Parts: sequence; C-alpha cells; structure tokens
Amino acid sequence: MFDMSAYYEASSVENAIQLRLEHPDADIIAGGSDVLIQMREGKRAGHKLISIYMLDELRGVSLDEDGTLRIGSLTSFSHITQDPLIQKYIPVLGEAVDMVGGPQIRNIGTIGGNTCNGVTSADSASTLHAYEAVIELTGANGKRLVPIRDFYLKAGKVDIHADEIETAVLIPKESYERTFGYYFKYAMREALDIATTGCSVNVRLSDDKKKFERVRIAYGVAGPVPMRAPSAEAVLTGREISIEAAEEFSRAVLEDINPRDSWRASKALRQHIAVELALRCLKESVRRAGGEL
Repeated sequence: MFDMSAYYEASSVENAIQLRLEHPDADIIAGGSDVLIQMREGKRAGHKLISIYMLDELRGVSLDEDGTLRIGSLTSFSHITQDPLIQKYIPVLGEAVDMVGGPQIRNIGTIGGNTCNGVTSADSASTLHAYEAVIELTGANGKRLVPIRDFYLKAGKVDIHADEIETAVLIPKESYERTFGYYFKYAMREALDIATTGCSVNVRLSDDKKKFERVRIAYGVAGPVPMRAPSAEAVLTGREISIEAAEEFSRAVLEDINPRDSWRASKALRQHIAVELALRCLKESVRRAGGEL
C-alpha cells in the first residue's frame, strides 16, 4: 500500500533520538496526515520511517511554573481545540486548528507535524507567530529552544538538526496574558481547503480599553514562510483606538508581506485580502478584549 523501505517505532524520546542517529536518512512520522499522503503520491517512495506516534509523553497541554503554556508536539488539533487551558488563555489557537481539514484529519493531525512540515499555509502557523511561540527540540545534546520566527528557514524547510525531534510548542506567558485574538482563514471553499491567505491578530488594551498597549499580526501564504508584519504592529502601539488608526494599520501590512502569484490567487488579490483581513481581525480582537472599534 505504501512504498517504504523500513519502519521503526520509537518507544521513548531517547529511543527516537537514537533511531534518528542510526538512520539519518529516515523521515519522522507522527499522525501521518502529511507523510503518508506524500508517500502514496510517490514523493517519499522507498523512504525509511521513524514513528513517534506512540510517545504519549509528547501529548497534552500544561502550564510550566513560569506560566509558559506547553503544548506537546503530538497533541492533536481536536485536543488543542477542546483543551481547557487553550480555551482559557489562547482560544484563538483552538479556533485556528479547528479549520484544518475535516474531523478525521483533526483527530490524527498534530501540532508538531503542522509546524515541522514548514509550509506557509499551515493553519496553526500564523497564530503561533502572532503569539511568539518557541519550538522545543530535543536531541543528543539535550533541549534546544528556537523562536518560531527563526524555525521556518524557507518554504518546506525548518531548523531541525539530524538528531532532533520536536517535543513541544511553547507560548510564553508574556505573549498570551491579557491578550485577545482572532484568526481568519480565507479559502476558495469553506471546508477541506488550503488557505489562500490566513491572518491572525491579537491585542492587549489599556485598562480603560481606550488604547492599544500591544498588537501582533501574522500571516500565512503572504510569503514563502509564515510571517509577522512588524511595520503594521508599530503603527498601533500606544495609539488611541480609532477606525483611522485601524485603517492605517491594515494598509501598513503591505510594507512587510510578499505574497506570490499562483493558481489559487494572484499576488494583487492576496495583497487586497491581506489588508481586508488585517482590519477584520483587528476589529474582532478589540471586541473580544472589551474595547470598541
């Protein structure tokens, strides 16, 4: 059914690292919603696979002592959406991954697989960038922490060393406390479709709900990798909440994004969508934060 030359099943994180060292040409497989499809298409025909799917230690959401939100790399999209900590502190991430494929894909697909495949259209990617996520990698020399902005190297390529596996996605407390966000996925179909453009915004407002203390915005499919739009973020920091400021913010995203022409959409259309989504996501984020725009 699948053309593979060998299949190894890791019994622990340490064993997975050992298998990586023994078989450097092997591919890691978790839920398999990407790897097995590519193998069936012939793109990974004859490859070796190392499965980490049975490593329950890499599942679940928890809070570290310093308040960091820890999401195990094998946590499925469905579990992220339903998890009480996600719903309490960063519900927009649960909403974003709930747009991945259909129920079967969300039950088997993992946050680790979604980040490690390196594609710009991943539904989790823009929200993780907007919340300044950190990727935890574990290898022969211990743990390595990589900010998600540095994790994505180029289209389809991420910063994972030959002996490492991704063990967690971390959201620092400073990035999620008192913040409220919204994600909008623009696609040609409402379901089971890859994003034409995805936009995630989160805001932190002043106590009186009149000013922007901090704003973060990130996109998928606005460049070769998911990206923040820092020029737009800078427009609103410390500003009074107003429609004029919001419109200036939405136009400023064009200073940072660099979408391409493809059969799904032209560059010009993606730029137009990006401006509109910035405004929509900002308005809803402000509303969720208790402000008015």
